[in-house]
Amino acid sequence: MRLLIMLLPWLELFTLVQLGIETSALTVLLYVLATLVLGGLILRRQGMQMFERMRALQQGGVLGPQLLVDDMAMGLAAVLLMFPGMLTDVAAVVVMIGPLRRRLAGALGGPAVEPYAPARDVESETIIEGQYTRLDERDIN
Repeated sequence: MRLLIMLLPWLELFTLVQLGIETSALTVLLYVLATLVLGGLILRRQGMQMFERMRALQQGGVLGPQLLVDDMAMGLAAVLLMFPGMLTDVAAVVVMIGPLRRRLAGALGGPAVEPYAPARDVESETIIEGQYTRLDERDIN
């Protein structure tokens, strides 16, 4: 695995050079720029959607683990698109395809996680008796 990580930049450079040989240097530059912009747009959209889901969770929604897996996977795909090179772009496309992403997450994720729902008070009219003192009314000398 370490060897693959160390070789990845060189393999990416090789694929871009080969693309430049087959087409032109301008095509390679446009390709790298287009994938950078596309990755940034996807990352921005996923971030907004994640904040919307968190806001819905605060208002009493249920946050399923599948939503988190999908959000994180799409964020990873966006970051992979932002790296220059064709190998990471192919990996990003594989991660962006829903069924492949879910199958890959199931293979790597291990046991299924239960959805999280915030605890709710079953009895809406619970009365708690006790005494209190307001701190702003307390005479502190």
